Amino acid sequence: MKKNWLDGKTVLLTGATSGIGRALTMKLITKHNCHVIGIGRNEKAMEEIKSELKDNAPLFEYKLFDVSVYENWQNFAKEAKKIDILINNAGILPKFTKFERYSVDDAKKIIETNFMASVYSINTFLPTLLKSSSPAIINVSSSAALCPLIGTTLYTASKSALKSFTECLMEDYRDKIYVAYVCPGFTKTNIFRNQNVEIEKIIDRFCSSCEKNTNRILGKIEKKKKRIVVGKDAKIMKNFYHLFPRSFPHLCSKVLKKSKIKLYQDVFN
Repeated sequence: MKKNWLDGKTVLLTGATSGIGRALTMKLITKHNCHVIGIGRNEKAMEEIKSELKDNAPLFEYKLFDVSVYENWQNFAKEAKKIDILINNAGILPKFTKFERYSVDDAKKIIETNFMASVYSINTFLPTLLKSSSPAIINVSSSAALCPLIGTTLYTASKSALKSFTECLMEDYRDKIYVAYVCPGFTKTNIFRNQNVEIEKIIDRFCSSCEKNTNRILGKIEKKKKRIVVGKDAKIMKNFYHLFPRSFPHLCSKVLKKSKIKLYQDVFN
């Protein structure tokens, strides 16, 4: 197999217990022989990853802490010796609803988990990354950062902030660090767990499999692509919002309202 820059690297990856984070963990280890340090809060899920890796289990270790707390990063930094690649994947998708129904505490939790956690991790490990021969920072944003969508004010704000933050980092460290952001569209993971409704077939049709989106993401990272958009829905949002920034979000709202999707029932009530 042709050698790739990812081979044998030490990767720190948040949100490693499920979805894209879990799939990336498995592929980085089995395909590129990476040493992955997974960050999350579900020890049972972490142990299941080690069990599934079988002979590759020694290449995976994990730490359990809340990524939205800066002190946790500072404490973890005292243990971590070498990091080549930082992948900020942890995130939460709150219930789709109107802004007035969020509390200030809701806003803080969403912003701190989806945006500030990446600021904390990069602030903490930037000196370590700069010691690597091929350092990388990869932030997982969302298709929500590509087009404003009704009922997602705080989620869209947090993921848009992460995308813009990453684009600025690209310039700050252009010749020193490979910096990229990922904007996945709807992916068949447990990210909808906070919605309290069964995901309808119409939404399921737009969802790409976790395996497919992860393969696309990893393929782009292997080539050091900086702006990674995966999923048909994400590409539609990106292209049509670029062409019709005023009318396309309103069209999306009208379509969602007319469809009477349960996922959006709290938005239009």
